[in-house]
Amino acid sequence: MALRFAYNTNGTVHHRMEDAVALIADSFYDGIALTLDHHVLDPMNEGWQQRTETLARTLSGRNLGVVIESGARFVLDPRDRHQPTLVSAAPEGRALRLEYLRRCLDIGAMLGAEVMSFWAGALKPGVPVADARIWLDEGVEQVLAHAERVGVPAAMEPEPEVEVVVRNVDQYAALQKRFPSLELALDLGHVMVTQERVPEEAILEFDRRIGSVSLEDMKRGVHQHLAFGDGDMNIPACLDALEQIDFRRLVCVELSSDSGRADTMVPHALEWIRACRRARAAA
Repeated sequence: MALRFAYNTNGTVHHRMEDAVALIADSFYDGIALTLDHHVLDPMNEGWQQRTETLARTLSGRNLGVVIESGARFVLDPRDRHQPTLVSAAPEGRALRLEYLRRCLDIGAMLGAEVMSFWAGALKPGVPVADARIWLDEGVEQVLAHAERVGVPAAMEPEPEVEVVVRNVDQYAALQKRFPSLELALDLGHVMVTQERVPEEAILEFDRRIGSVSLEDMKRGVHQHLAFGDGDMNIPACLDALEQIDFRRLVCVELSSDSGRADTMVPHALEWIRACRRARAAA
């Protein structure tokens, strides 16, 4: 079965939502990765149900699959990026993050999403690691319970920054032992940053635990999402590995730094992938 590709809306932030959907669909993607944010579909504002219903009709009309991403930078706190988190010291902060994630799952259920990805969170200075691990377990347990209720799988995405509680796939694996239904949101570029694995080998190793995949190019050790061909990743080998494990869900192109040229980058990224696969088949 051929791989299916989506484009992440964190790379179309200068477009209206309806224009981003049209651009992605007209570029022949199979789906869309929705980073739920103020400019896309704010889960925390009144009227989110009606906006979700409208979007569901639009996506269905375009025959686009959906993955839900919860990595919005300032949707919960306009003055503190990616805060609060599941490991915030303040209980009300952790509760707000949980409310956001539950709402992301609710929206995912309404849209028929394949998966919802989330992350553990970064530690603030002075927060004890032991406490953070307890809070993380409590949060993951509640996220997974809601995911089961609404029928949308939840996947943990390791983030490569040093202060993040789950920053690599090994730490995900340790967490997944305690929560067997927790899937892996595998950002292949992040594996390049931590250099814990070769990305294509990580695909083969984690196989059926992979709930979602994000794809971009990246330099070794540098957390910067790059256009295909501008980094060190062996993209053809990654695509081969995804085909080898028969990955059926959307492979999400995440070029979060390229919104300013999304008009050309959205179609170009998929054209690059298609050309890459044709060259591989010919070889």
